[in-house]
Amino acid sequence: MKNNWFKGAALAAGILAAGAAQAETLKIGVAGPFTGPNAAFGAQLQKGAEMAAADLNAAGGVLGMQIELTFGDDVSDPKQGVSVANKFVGEGVKFVLGHFNSGVTLPASEVYRENGMMAVTPSATNICVTDRKLGACGDNWKEAAPDLLMFRTCGRDDQQGGVAASFIVEKLAGKAVAVIHDKTPYGQGLADATKAALEGKGVQAAIYEGVNTGDKDFSALVSKMKEAKVEVVYWGGLHTEGGLLVRQMADQGMKATFMSGDGITSDEFASIGGPAVEGTLMTFPPDPRKRPEAADIVKKFEAAGFNPEAYTLYSYAAMQIMAQAITAAGAADPVKAAEQMYDKGPFKTVLGDISFDNKGDITRPDYVLYTWKKVGDKITYVQD
Repeated sequence: MKNNWFKGAALAAGILAAGAAQAETLKIGVAGPFTGPNAAFGAQLQKGAEMAAADLNAAGGVLGMQIELTFGDDVSDPKQGVSVANKFVGEGVKFVLGHFNSGVTLPASEVYRENGMMAVTPSATNICVTDRKLGACGDNWKEAAPDLLMFRTCGRDDQQGGVAASFIVEKLAGKAVAVIHDKTPYGQGLADATKAALEGKGVQAAIYEGVNTGDKDFSALVSKMKEAKVEVVYWGGLHTEGGLLVRQMADQGMKATFMSGDGITSDEFASIGGPAVEGTLMTFPPDPRKRPEAADIVKKFEAAGFNPEAYTLYSYAAMQIMAQAITAAGAADPVKAAEQMYDKGPFKTVLGDISFDNKGDITRPDYVLYTWKKVGDKITYVQD
């Protein structure tokens, strides 16, 4: 059990949960970028949550309660994420699925902490989402965060950064590397983790530079990388700017291996980058759509006309885990449910068996390499 649970918050959450347990519904907030440039990822979180809630309700709900979803569109903006979190507080929500971006999840989670709410993110990989340390995460975070009821069903930046660095060192040895990021907690966190892992293996980045989210012209950066004879470009960021960067590299005749992480795991990356994305390398866990546990659910999504790529099934699994933890706790109490998540497991999900360590991270991170290739009439990511 996580040591010294915060008794004040536990008491407050218990009082609130006692009323919720008598209700006919269990209200769960779902937060993500449902509009804006990252709406493709928001759709993954939304569809995953909706399908999971529908399936759980059809099976009798949670402790006899039907799940009622309430949605909050954070547009990938940290301030809007805090507004969504406060909206959930006002609605009496005690359990949250989200957010998508690390930079939104972090400030929103402080609202959840203050109100004794549990949150499970399917996608926020910055280490500080669960593992807050002064210095590494900024002096505004509490050192131990013992009252932070924050979990994730995905891995962490330091884990996938290590996989990327190992590949670069082993397969692309001797090539000049540029590490570029979008200055967000996710993008820079991933870039910094990869850069640190490279340095640990004796490789120094020839260029390390940040760009702004929303930028569309990377011609000066591409010229700088060409001048430095960069042959490998590691991108820490999302598919929006990443797709433009790889396209402009090709337009300027820059022949370099492009590599990134889970932030480009959307077919929109190819829509933005065009043919230039072929050959792009990417780290992501083994394709969850191919897991035997997910077979029936994948068929349901496909029958509904939705491709459950990337974080869709991570969202579905987050809902499954919350439901199982609440059931094990015997009450819709965030603190008691969190204790079950720390102490119990594995939880049965569409991603297979999942357990959590004492920080709220999954115990089986398993990043692998993908390559973007032409498959039929489109370019998509294929596990190597």
